[in-house]
Amino acid sequence: MNDRTHGITFFPMIEEELHPNLKTIPAGTELWRVHKSTYRAGQFNPKLADIHFFGGRFEGTPLDPYHSLYVADSGLTAVAESMLRSVAWNGTMREIPYAVAHGRSLSVLRTTCDLTVVSLIEEKDLAAVRRTADLLDDERSYATARRWASEIRAQAPDALGLVWQSRRNRPQEAMVLFHDRFDALPGPALEVLPGRGIADLGSPEGLEEVNRLLDPLSARVSQPLR
Repeated sequence: MNDRTHGITFFPMIEEELHPNLKTIPAGTELWRVHKSTYRAGQFNPKLADIHFFGGRFEGTPLDPYHSLYVADSGLTAVAESMLRSVAWNGTMREIPYAVAHGRSLSVLRTTCDLTVVSLIEEKDLAAVRRTADLLDDERSYATARRWASEIRAQAPDALGLVWQSRRNRPQEAMVLFHDRFDALPGPALEVLPGRGIADLGSPEGLEEVNRLLDPLSARVSQPLR
């Protein structure tokens, strides 16, 4: 299949003109992410999603093969976005399986320059790209969301990512960043803050720290089976 590496650009595929609202993330902003411990703190996820079926909401696809990096405005938001998906209430608490934390880390990045992203925070922002809140809230709409992210990218060539209101820690913000846009910048736009975050979420110390973070949301990671 031809892709961007062979000079082929598939998007935009629509004739409709979008008018994305842009937001500036100031230099010096701290961004938090939960990631596999085998990844470096600032490493973009190279995994591409299927065009129609499996994959994350805003991951790249073979038709638009960008690598993605999901971040959030706080440690709690990053953990909630990563770990609270489809976790049901068990009485007064939400129990997160230990396997969700095992082999993962919480890291902190800091922007070294202003970042321009497309805002999907307010209803007017969604209307500007001809979508509704279903783009963010409907768990069945991931394929549509991936497709529309590529349409937005094509009509907002200066945007380095997308930002929206976290579904699991409202009204805080979550964000996805695009590696190809960062590669085009004159210098590194993200720096890792060593010694911050939680190096091993599955360790006894890591579990204690992450559960302290999750306490305001009445959630906790279960202890591993012995």
